[in-house]
Amino acid sequence: MSEPSAVPSVQRSDTEQLYAILVDGRRAGLTAYRDRGQQRVFFHTEIDDAFAGQGLAGELVRQALADVRASGKRIVPVCPYVAAYLKRHDGFADITDPVTPDVLEWLKERMP
Repeated sequence: MSEPSAVPSVQRSDTEQLYAILVDGRRAGLTAYRDRGQQRVFFHTEIDDAFAGQGLAGELVRQALADVRASGKRIVPVCPYVAAYLKRHDGFADITDPVTPDVLEWLKERMP
């Protein structure tokens, strides 16, 4: 485990459909999504082992969810990490939609 030498930054890539957290210009992790109308469906979050234990996943998800709020979209937390984050931080409850069988089927059809 290494300590970051710079303040991490979060960037959204609409092309890749993900938010990435960068440390010293290196991608340390990501949270991936697909947009379903006005919903942003988060389905996977990961942090590189070299950056584990630094709180980067929480910071990544916090900034991603804040971006969703700013964009006027709603959150659908299929990803277990995003779902757990939302249970611990109720500041996004007003823009969170439940994971339904329809959402899961829709997402399955869009996965490689």
